[in-house]
Amino acid sequence: MSITTAQIRGARGILNWSQGELAERTGISATSIGSIENGQSTPRANTLQTIQKAFEDAGIEFIGQEGVRQKTGDVRVLKGRQGFWDFYQDIYETLRKNPGEVLVSNVNEREFEKWLDADKIETHRERMKEVNDVRYKILIREEDTYYLATPDYAVYRWTPKEHFSSVPFYVYGKKLAILLFEIEPTVIIIEYPAVAEAYRMQFSAIWENAIIPPSKTAKLADA
Repeated sequence: MSITTAQIRGARGILNWSQGELAERTGISATSIGSIENGQSTPRANTLQTIQKAFEDAGIEFIGQEGVRQKTGDVRVLKGRQGFWDFYQDIYETLRKNPGEVLVSNVNEREFEKWLDADKIETHRERMKEVNDVRYKILIREEDTYYLATPDYAVYRWTPKEHFSSVPFYVYGKKLAILLFEIEPTVIIIEYPAVAEAYRMQFSAIWENAIIPPSKTAKLADA
Protein backbone atom coordinates (compact mmCIF):
# COMPACT_ATOMS: atom_id res chain seq x y z
CA MET A 1 0.00 0.00 0.00
CA SER A 2 1.46 3.35 -1.06
CA ILE A 3 1.68 6.29 1.31
CA THR A 4 -0.36 9.41 0.58
CA THR A 5 0.75 13.01 0.09
CA ALA A 6 -0.84 13.87 3.45
CA GLN A 7 1.27 11.21 5.13
CA ILE A 8 4.42 12.56 3.47
CA ARG A 9 3.68 16.05 4.80
CA GLY A 10 2.78 14.65 8.21
CA ALA A 11 5.95 12.56 8.45
CA ARG A 12 8.10 15.55 7.50
CA GLY A 13 6.35 17.59 10.16
CA ILE A 14 7.00 15.02 12.89
CA LEU A 15 10.69 14.80 11.98
CA ASN A 16 10.97 18.52 11.29
CA TRP A 17 12.48 17.77 7.88
CA SER A 18 12.40 20.29 5.08
CA GLN A 19 11.69 19.14 1.55
CA GLY A 20 15.42 19.57 0.94
CA GLU A 21 16.30 17.20 3.79
CA LEU A 22 13.92 14.58 2.43
CA ALA A 23 15.45 15.07 -0.99
CA GLU A 24 18.94 14.47 0.40
CA ARG A 25 17.87 11.21 2.04
CA THR A 26 16.01 9.84 -0.99
CA GLY A 27 17.92 11.14 -4.00
CA ILE A 28 14.67 12.67 -5.28
CA SER A 29 14.85 16.37 -6.06
CA ALA A 30 13.23 18.84 -3.68
CA THR A 31 11.27 20.20 -6.64
CA SER A 32 9.80 16.76 -7.34
CA ILE A 33 8.93 16.27 -3.68
CA GLY A 34 7.17 19.63 -3.66
CA SER A 35 5.18 18.66 -6.75
CA ILE A 36 4.18 15.34 -5.17
CA GLU A 37 3.04 16.98 -1.94
CA ASN A 38 1.05 19.64 -3.81
CA GLY A 39 -0.62 17.07 -6.03
CA GLN A 40 0.93 18.57 -9.16
CA SER A 41 2.45 15.26 -10.24
CA THR A 42 1.64 11.58 -9.85
CA PRO A 43 4.69 9.73 -8.53
CA ARG A 44 5.65 6.23 -9.57
CA ALA A 45 5.21 3.43 -7.07
CA ASN A 46 8.97 2.99 -6.62
CA THR A 47 9.32 6.73 -5.88
CA LEU A 48 6.77 6.47 -3.07
CA GLN A 49 8.50 3.34 -1.79
CA THR A 50 11.81 5.21 -1.63
CA ILE A 51 10.20 8.07 0.31
CA GLN A 52 8.41 5.66 2.63
CA LYS A 53 11.63 3.76 3.40
CA ALA A 54 13.46 6.99 4.26
CA PHE A 55 10.75 7.88 6.76
CA GLU A 56 10.56 4.38 8.23
CA ASP A 57 14.35 4.30 8.66
CA ALA A 58 13.97 7.51 10.67
CA GLY A 59 11.40 5.90 12.99
CA ILE A 60 8.10 6.82 11.34
CA GLU A 61 5.17 4.41 11.16
CA PHE A 62 2.32 4.75 8.63
CA ILE A 63 -1.19 3.73 9.65
CA GLY A 64 -3.97 3.09 7.13
CA GLN A 65 -4.64 5.67 4.43
CA GLU A 66 -3.93 8.85 6.39
CA GLY A 67 -2.28 8.02 9.71
CA VAL A 68 1.34 8.68 10.62
CA ARG A 69 3.19 8.55 13.93
CA GLN A 70 6.64 8.19 15.46
CA LYS A 71 7.38 4.67 16.60
CA THR A 72 7.96 3.94 20.27
CA GLY A 73 9.42 0.80 21.77
CA ASP A 74 11.24 0.12 18.54
CA VAL A 75 14.44 -1.47 17.28
CA ARG A 76 16.11 -0.06 14.15
CA VAL A 77 19.24 -1.12 12.33
CA LEU A 78 21.23 1.43 10.31
CA LYS A 79 24.05 0.33 8.03
CA GLY A 80 26.83 1.86 5.96
CA ARG A 81 28.08 5.42 5.61
CA GLN A 82 24.61 6.93 5.14
CA GLY A 83 23.21 4.88 8.00
CA PHE A 84 26.00 6.11 10.26
CA TRP A 85 25.15 9.72 9.44
CA ASP A 86 21.46 8.96 9.97
CA PHE A 87 22.44 7.83 13.47
CA TYR A 88 24.02 11.23 14.12
CA GLN A 89 20.90 12.89 12.73
CA ASP A 90 18.80 10.86 15.16
CA ILE A 91 20.99 11.96 18.08
CA TYR A 92 20.56 15.59 17.09
CA GLU A 93 16.79 15.38 16.53
CA THR A 94 16.29 13.51 19.81
CA LEU A 95 18.31 16.03 21.82
CA ARG A 96 16.83 19.03 20.07
CA LYS A 97 13.40 17.95 21.27
CA ASN A 98 14.49 16.52 24.64
CA PRO A 99 17.88 17.89 25.77
CA GLY A 100 19.89 16.01 28.36
CA GLU A 101 22.96 13.89 28.95
CA VAL A 102 24.50 11.71 26.27
CA LEU A 103 26.54 8.81 27.62
CA VAL A 104 29.10 7.24 25.31
CA SER A 105 31.23 4.22 26.21
CA ASN A 106 34.02 2.14 24.62
CA VAL A 107 34.77 4.67 21.92
CA ASN A 108 37.67 4.78 19.48
CA GLU A 109 36.81 8.00 17.66
CA ARG A 110 39.13 7.19 14.76
CA GLU A 111 36.49 4.68 13.67
CA PHE A 112 33.84 7.39 13.80
CA GLU A 113 35.94 9.77 11.75
CA LYS A 114 36.52 7.03 9.16
CA TRP A 115 32.81 6.91 8.33
CA LEU A 116 31.95 10.61 8.60
CA ASP A 117 33.06 13.33 6.20
CA ALA A 118 34.94 16.23 7.80
CA ASP A 119 32.10 18.64 7.03
CA LYS A 120 29.58 16.38 8.76
CA ILE A 121 31.79 16.14 11.85
CA GLU A 122 31.98 19.93 11.98
CA THR A 123 28.21 20.25 11.39
CA HIS A 124 27.53 17.97 14.33
CA ARG A 125 30.00 19.77 16.59
CA GLU A 126 28.48 23.16 15.87
CA ARG A 127 24.84 22.14 16.26
CA MET A 128 25.56 20.33 19.55
CA LYS A 129 26.96 23.57 20.91
CA GLU A 130 23.71 25.31 19.98
CA VAL A 131 21.36 22.87 21.74
CA ASN A 132 20.82 24.02 25.32
CA ASP A 133 21.33 21.66 28.27
CA VAL A 134 23.18 18.96 26.32
CA ARG A 135 26.27 17.41 27.85
CA TYR A 136 28.27 14.44 26.60
CA LYS A 137 30.17 12.08 28.90
CA ILE A 138 32.55 9.98 26.82
CA LEU A 139 34.59 6.99 27.93
CA ILE A 140 37.60 6.15 25.77
CA ARG A 141 40.54 3.77 26.17
CA GLU A 142 43.21 4.68 28.69
CA GLU A 143 45.89 6.93 27.17
CA ASP A 144 43.83 7.67 24.05
CA THR A 145 44.01 11.41 23.32
CA TYR A 146 42.10 11.50 20.04
CA TYR A 147 38.93 13.55 20.65
CA LEU A 148 36.22 14.50 18.15
CA ALA A 149 33.94 16.40 20.55
CA THR A 150 34.88 19.78 22.03
CA PRO A 151 34.95 20.88 25.70
CA ASP A 152 31.95 23.14 25.04
CA TYR A 153 29.63 20.17 25.40
CA ALA A 154 31.72 17.08 26.19
CA VAL A 155 33.86 15.62 28.99
CA TYR A 156 36.21 12.69 28.40
CA ARG A 157 37.45 10.07 30.83
CA TRP A 158 39.60 6.98 30.34
CA THR A 159 38.52 3.37 30.81
CA PRO A 160 41.39 1.17 32.04
CA LYS A 161 42.84 -0.84 29.18
CA GLU A 162 41.84 -4.18 30.69
CA HIS A 163 38.19 -3.10 30.89
CA PHE A 164 37.88 -1.45 27.48
CA SER A 165 35.55 -3.15 24.98
CA SER A 166 35.56 -2.87 21.19
CA VAL A 167 31.75 -2.46 21.08
CA PRO A 168 30.71 1.16 21.76
CA PHE A 169 27.30 2.17 23.04
CA TYR A 170 25.40 5.46 23.24
CA VAL A 171 22.58 6.35 25.61
CA TYR A 172 20.57 9.42 24.59
CA GLY A 173 16.99 10.32 25.40
CA LYS A 174 15.14 7.04 25.92
CA LYS A 175 17.36 5.23 23.43
CA LEU A 176 20.31 2.88 23.53
CA ALA A 177 22.48 2.55 20.42
CA ILE A 178 25.02 -0.25 20.01
CA LEU A 179 27.68 0.26 17.35
CA LEU A 180 29.52 -2.43 15.41
CA PHE A 181 32.45 -1.59 13.15
CA GLU A 182 33.04 -4.38 10.66
CA ILE A 183 33.23 -4.13 6.86
CA GLU A 184 30.76 -1.28 7.25
CA PRO A 185 29.34 0.30 10.39
CA THR A 186 26.12 -1.07 11.86
CA VAL A 187 24.11 0.89 14.43
CA ILE A 188 21.37 -0.87 16.41
CA ILE A 189 19.04 1.69 18.00
CA ILE A 190 16.81 0.31 20.77
CA GLU A 191 14.07 2.64 21.94
CA TYR A 192 12.97 1.08 25.21
CA PRO A 193 13.18 3.36 28.27
CA ALA A 194 13.93 0.50 30.69
CA VAL A 195 16.85 -0.68 28.56
CA ALA A 196 18.25 2.85 28.23
CA GLU A 197 17.97 3.37 31.98
CA ALA A 198 19.79 0.10 32.73
CA TYR A 199 22.71 1.20 30.56
CA ARG A 200 22.68 4.65 32.19
CA MET A 201 23.15 3.03 35.58
CA GLN A 202 25.94 0.80 34.25
CA PHE A 203 27.67 3.77 32.64
CA SER A 204 27.42 5.88 35.80
CA ALA A 205 29.16 3.20 37.86
CA ILE A 206 32.00 2.97 35.35
CA TRP A 207 32.26 6.76 35.02
CA GLU A 208 32.72 7.27 38.76
CA ASN A 209 35.74 4.97 38.73
CA ALA A 210 37.18 6.07 35.38
CA ILE A 211 40.51 7.85 35.01
CA ILE A 212 40.46 11.62 34.57
CA PRO A 213 42.97 12.38 31.78
CA PRO A 214 45.63 15.00 32.46
CA SER A 215 44.39 18.23 30.90
CA LYS A 216 47.48 18.61 28.72
CA THR A 217 46.77 15.32 26.93
CA ALA A 218 43.57 16.56 25.28
CA LYS A 219 43.94 16.94 21.52
CA LEU A 220 41.01 17.76 19.29
CA ALA A 221 40.99 15.70 16.11
CA ASP A 222 41.75 17.81 13.01
CA ALA A 223 42.77 20.72 15.24
